[in-house]
Amino acid sequence: MSALGVLLRKELHATFTSPIAYAVGTVFLLITGYTFSLTLFLTKVANLTYMFHQMYVLLVLLVPVLTMRAFAEERRADTLELLLTAPVREVWIVLAKFGATLTLVVGLLALSGSYAMVLGLYGEPDWAPVYGGYVALVLLACLLIALGMLTSSLTDNQVWQRPWHSASPSCCGSLTPPPICSQLLAISSL
Repeated sequence: MSALGVLLRKELHATFTSPIAYAVGTVFLLITGYTFSLTLFLTKVANLTYMFHQMYVLLVLLVPVLTMRAFAEERRADTLELLLTAPVREVWIVLAKFGATLTLVVGLLALSGSYAMVLGLYGEPDWAPVYGGYVALVLLACLLIALGMLTSSLTDNQVWQRPWHSASPSCCGSLTPPPICSQLLAISSL
């Protein structure tokens, strides 16, 4: 097995044995299930538009919880130096952490796909917006995971990572807040 495969398996094990992953999954599925049943019974229209809006907001709020431990936990446990001195490339470490978190989020989105199947069984939904909505959610998850991993790599404390990640999309139209931008510029000049 390649080094990337071993790292990915390690990160998947760490992700799926963490109680945070199950707590986030439970919150995500309970809120989306409630939203689905409420909008279906109130509007009586076979459409997932409200669901996608709800899932966008939930991803923005819950993905930072999943990514805040990516590098900050390794640094806190003093295993980051060991991992970086191992005979693996740094990009594989980042890709393994990214892949493990993306696997969890895509799994949650796949479970929420049961709502679309219910609409397909009992109604005639337009499938193009459903497919487009799920593609958009996966792309949003990729963006949020990348931002979360960036902020996790720049902060030593997991608690500080959450406010930085949440504030980043609203900061002057850029994707990162000014303190992180100055750190990035300092890193890139090395």
